Amino acid sequence: MSGNEKAARLSGINTNRVLFLSYVNMGFLCAIAALVCVARFNSATPTAGTNYELDAIGACFIGGASAYGGIGTVGGTVIGAIFMGVLNNGMSIMGADSNDQRIIKGLVLLAAVAFDVLSKKKNRAL
Repeated sequence: MSGNEKAARLSGINTNRVLFLSYVNMGFLCAIAALVCVARFNSATPTAGTNYELDAIGACFIGGASAYGGIGTVGGTVIGAIFMGVLNNGMSIMGADSNDQRIIKGLVLLAAVAFDVLSKKKNRAL
């Protein structure tokens, strides 16, 4: 798999259609996520999803996505999301301050990215 749009177009793939369907799919999935979020909080507020992006990015990197792109699986991302959920739940049960939770999640994300970069650097040296 590649991210080269020009090569895909030259091989006969209708890239405009694929791009359109990708945006339609993401819009649909965002709508479902919004409904789940509203159902969970029993209210709709503009700030309901604030700081969820850190959890999403952390789940992807913990699950094996590479900072260099092209690597990662859905199963790995699900495992990363479960890890982030357990981390969030554990810190909430322990009564950690929300600012401390963000710091810890940021450090976990930083460690995952550093591990990815260092392992790629080691593989390039071989």
